[in-house]
Amino acid sequence: MSPRKVCLIAGGVGGAKMAEGLAAHDDVALSVIGNVADDDSFHGLWVSPDIDTLTYSLAGRIDRAQGWGVADEGHRALETLKLFGADTWMSLGDRDFGLHIHRTMRRARGDRPSDIARDVARAFGVRPAILLPTDDVVQTRMRTTDGRWLRFQEYFVRERCAPEIREIAFTGLDMARPTPEALAAIAAADLIVIAPSNPLVSIAPILGVPGIGDALRAATARKVAVSPFIDGRVVKGPADRMMAALGLRADALGVARRYRTLVDRLVIDHADAALSAEIAAEGPTPHCSDIMMQTQADKARLAREIIDLAFAPAEAAA
Repeated sequence: MSPRKVCLIAGGVGGAKMAEGLAAHDDVALSVIGNVADDDSFHGLWVSPDIDTLTYSLAGRIDRAQGWGVADEGHRALETLKLFGADTWMSLGDRDFGLHIHRTMRRARGDRPSDIARDVARAFGVRPAILLPTDDVVQTRMRTTDGRWLRFQEYFVRERCAPEIREIAFTGLDMARPTPEALAAIAAADLIVIAPSNPLVSIAPILGVPGIGDALRAATARKVAVSPFIDGRVVKGPADRMMAALGLRADALGVARRYRTLVDRLVIDHADAALSAEIAAEGPTPHCSDIMMQTQADKARLAREIIDLAFAPAEAAA
């Protein structure tokens, strides 16, 4: 039997964990469409945090303790930059700098960002296809209660997610064009999975690229989302605080409402089983599981459960 074509829509640490779980199975041909709206320029270099987290994770090079960056890393380049008065709040390691230099050099000579991401993944020995939703620049901006507009990394890293937000915007999104690779992966997929990533700033800018959301709705694949919430809290990141600040339900039901027209099933944690009826009323059929992914075994188990759930006979999956 040929491997199932699985397309994962992912951003951040949760998306990388889901990618690792799916990649662990030989019967899966995995493509990952990653978030590029966190991208920004630091010290003259173009940095793509979510794409790099996916790449490092699937290559087995990720710093497991913090969930991002490269393992066995040093920060001598940042120390030198600090001597010259540079802002060094964005923690970029020495090995990491090598990738950012390579990416920036290739962008400067006009190479497609999608081609760069593909070649970087291959150089790191990554087998799944890491795809960009767009080759255009899309960037997340956050408006805080004091009226400031912050770039995403300023909010997330420099401000440590402390400011309360009032608005999220994606500059360049309305004019962005989808990559043919992303559209092809969605159209060809047997299964599309929305990872347990932040719905507002990791998944929304992917699905908001003109043509991507429509392609997802039109796809004939099974479609499953995994909630990033466990008992009203996220495992990592500010999604719960963000959703609450914007007047949205900050729990698995809130996720179901955002994905109601996009997926057939929503995998939630056993701790959220009481929300099952309300989730079903929104459209997606809920499925309770242990969605915490702490170990590689956890990731592979959850991925296998999602695959089996998606392709089970209707009566068995009910």
